[in-house]
Amino acid sequence: MKKDIEIPKVKDVYIAIVNEYNTIYKTQDWNAYIINNKPVDLDLILIVTSGYSEKKITSTFRKKLDKLPAKSYAKIELMQEDLFALNNQFKVTFFENNQLFDKTFLFRKNTINLKALQDIPLMESRGVLVK
Repeated sequence: MKKDIEIPKVKDVYIAIVNEYNTIYKTQDWNAYIINNKPVDLDLILIVTSGYSEKKITSTFRKKLDKLPAKSYAKIELMQEDLFALNNQFKVTFFENNQLFDKTFLFRKNTINLKALQDIPLMESRGVLVK
């Protein structure tokens, strides 16, 4: 029965950790974003994040978005730099045209840093991207 469930491969949906200036607190912050680079809207997006290593595990954070329009992005959470020493996992589940999609995005420990910054699709920002 489980073998009969087909979950197609996720394409053109990304998670990015972006380093951006916070004008209110006048600090450089790291924020996680989900990016929909598809030509269609995503519905009922569920994002479950956690960090882990051999010795540590963070609490689990959950976020729900009702809709993410085509060619857009949304902020998931502010990330503390202490978390970058851990593996950071983002499990994303969503519906596209009434079909269920699911993917786990993983930022390996110590891969989120200023030297790893690149241009982020759809955003006029630089950050670390996982496809």
